[in-house]
Amino acid sequence: MADQHLILTVIGDDKPGLVEELATAISTHGGNWLEASMAQLSGKFAGIVEVAVPAARAAGLQAALAGLAGLKVSAKVATAQKSAPAGRQFTLNLVGHDRIGIVREVAQVLARHAVNVEDLQTRTASAPMSAEILFHCEAILTAAPEFDARVLKSALETLSDDLMVDIVLGEKL
Repeated sequence: MADQHLILTVIGDDKPGLVEELATAISTHGGNWLEASMAQLSGKFAGIVEVAVPAARAAGLQAALAGLAGLKVSAKVATAQKSAPAGRQFTLNLVGHDRIGIVREVAQVLARHAVNVEDLQTRTASAPMSAEILFHCEAILTAAPEFDARVLKSALETLSDDLMVDIVLGEKL
């Protein structure tokens, strides 16, 4: 019987042992932990996990996950398996003084140019010399094979001037 792929979203109060509880429930039901991104954010533990589980055991796994103490787990059946990105991949790095709206404005530019965000990591940190709060963003982007990166780079440079941030766009080879 074929495996069913589940995408789990997980959140709970951060404490030692949460990943172990989650991993135990998955392996007990014959599930294979494939990919994950997890972090502690403001006292909460949050993550997303892709799991492959025998289809006949998926309902049991979902019931076990729902019963985990201290974690709220939501499971959705994946409709497509991971494949190689269709098109060109780019990296985007942004650093600037933190302010409301940076992610929204960058995301609007990307959406206008039909660029897909494959991975997005953001954080804030104190600037080394001034202790001002800086916003950092790293992203992996995908665009159509015929995409003209110069157009996106120009739009991001204009945005960079407006937001007063440094944005670097590079092509992933």
